[in-house]
Amino acid sequence: MEIRKFKKADTKAVVDIWNEVVKQGVAFPQKDLLDEKEGYTFFSSQSYTGVAVDDGQIVGMYILHPNNVGRCGHICNASYAVKTDQRGKHIGKQLVQDCMHQAKRLGFRILQFNAVVATNAAALHLYQELGFVQLGTIPNGFALDDGTYEDIIVHYKTL
Repeated sequence: MEIRKFKKADTKAVVDIWNEVVKQGVAFPQKDLLDEKEGYTFFSSQSYTGVAVDDGQIVGMYILHPNNVGRCGHICNASYAVKTDQRGKHIGKQLVQDCMHQAKRLGFRILQFNAVVATNAAALHLYQELGFVQLGTIPNGFALDDGTYEDIIVHYKTL
């Protein structure tokens, strides 16, 4: 598997993976789906968008961007997505590791996750394995489609 920089030809596959996670409604805060035009604009405007390619197929992606501005501009944020039928193959781990490398290369010093949903056991396990620090829980910070709420956990890692 290779992780490389997003290019325009990747747009449809990356939008499909992104929208799959948005539709599931349990990890990303976004509610609106992207079309290809919006997707290309969105993914190409990030500090870095990475894609995981396995046997010629895009199986995962991530976006990396500043978490804040000015005096906090050295802190970045990221989101990761793996195709549903490719989960459990440690693609997410490789995406996070590549993201940390790219973030450091771009001059970021800290990677912060603002809203890891408390029921996202795979992400929580991965971030613990990679040495992220849990800062605390925000009760009922994530709205589910059924009108209920889940806690979110803030994480960070010094790069």
